Amino acid sequence: MARAFKNTRRGVTGHLERAERDLLRNLFDDVITMLEPDDDEPLAAPPSSPERDPLWELTGLSPEDFASGAGAAAAEPPRDPALRRLLPDAVKDDDTAAAEFRGLTEHALRQSKTASLRAAKLALETSRLHLDDASAPRFAAALNDVRLVLAERLGIETEEDAERVHRLEDWAEAESVDDYLALVYNFVTWAQDSLMVALTERFELDLDGSRGEDHDR
Repeated sequence: MARAFKNTRRGVTGHLERAERDLLRNLFDDVITMLEPDDDEPLAAPPSSPERDPLWELTGLSPEDFASGAGAAAAEPPRDPALRRLLPDAVKDDDTAAAEFRGLTEHALRQSKTASLRAAKLALETSRLHLDDASAPRFAAALNDVRLVLAERLGIETEEDAERVHRLEDWAEAESVDDYLALVYNFVTWAQDSLMVALTERFELDLDGSRGEDHDR
């Protein structure tokens, strides 16, 4: 059975059974696949080439984007509502500006999210999770992205919607795909909340110049 994440002197630790780790691994894979651009939904960033500067490749930008008089290459928002939750418009009430900003940033954002999801998968190799100060925030980000996708699939838009989903707690009560997704959503929410509590405690203790108790003993 899963045990809540805890802050320790050696990092954040948690425990997940094999079935729970397999579930999260599959969810991470699903979101990674979503973030891969479709052939009919190209990104604005130009393809890589041997001459392409590694810095531009990392950011997904191109020197041409900043050439004198050149405008940003616009990009349309994703058609999948769940993917749009992962990659929202950064500019509100201005479709042209939003498309231009998306053209500049979406490639890098997809890469960043995919990197966090892949790192989170690696942390699931053993039942006892050990997350250091670099990997813990990435794991939290991966959980958040999964939660956003599940929320969209379940139609969660308001606090009332969330309360409706949280009422389902027993896996034996699941009678539909939505029921199953609701239970998965609740599990991911619990894991994310537990991890954020541990990270907050760790941050607060760092400010005091101390670390958490060693719960490994």
